[in-house]
Amino acid sequence: MTQKPTRVLMVDDHPVVLAGLKALVGADPDFEIVGEARDGRTALRLAQELSPDVVVMDISLPEMTGIEVATQLLAGHSECRILILTVHEDRAYLRQLVEVGVSGYLLKRSAADELIRAIHAIVAGGIYLDPAVAGKMVGRLTRGSSSPQLGHAAELSERETDVLRLVAGGYSNKGISAQLNISVRTVETYKARAMEKLGFRSRVDVVRYGADQGWLKEG
Repeated sequence: MTQKPTRVLMVDDHPVVLAGLKALVGADPDFEIVGEARDGRTALRLAQELSPDVVVMDISLPEMTGIEVATQLLAGHSECRILILTVHEDRAYLRQLVEVGVSGYLLKRSAADELIRAIHAIVAGGIYLDPAVAGKMVGRLTRGSSSPQLGHAAELSERETDVLRLVAGGYSNKGISAQLNISVRTVETYKARAMEKLGFRSRVDVVRYGADQGWLKEG
């Protein structure tokens, strides 16, 4: 049976940029562009109507920002994966978006080389962070006094580490259950135990830790 192409919604308020992004995505037979939008409000409406597998979206949009669209969309349609495109190498944006639950963050200057790889990565259940931004974020966090302590990996059991690695990679509890062949309840137990040991309070902390451990690098 032929696998259905990944359905992609493209969002950017600059027509020339949007055309270029569509050309990149449309050239890959694994992807099907099902719609496009040039403002946040239209993007949210189309995403809700079309139920795409992936939304590739600029963070700076008229009417609603990419962060606002992602927040509302993921609150009501958690299966959709969002790849944010931006010119901003700003840790504050990245932290907000990871907390919201976006699956990827890519700098526009990297799009020609990395866009297709990034979409494939998030479709496979992973998380994609542009190396330039992820490196700055981790560097800042490991120096900051208010950051969670990252030096206690030895305290985690092998299974706790497996679960945390998949959480950092963007997998849901159900996805981790399938990957490790354990129940969702067991996944929740291992995740809660690991986060308690490391003093983590949110998924942002887990992603920071995963980046620090090198879990988010391309294999």
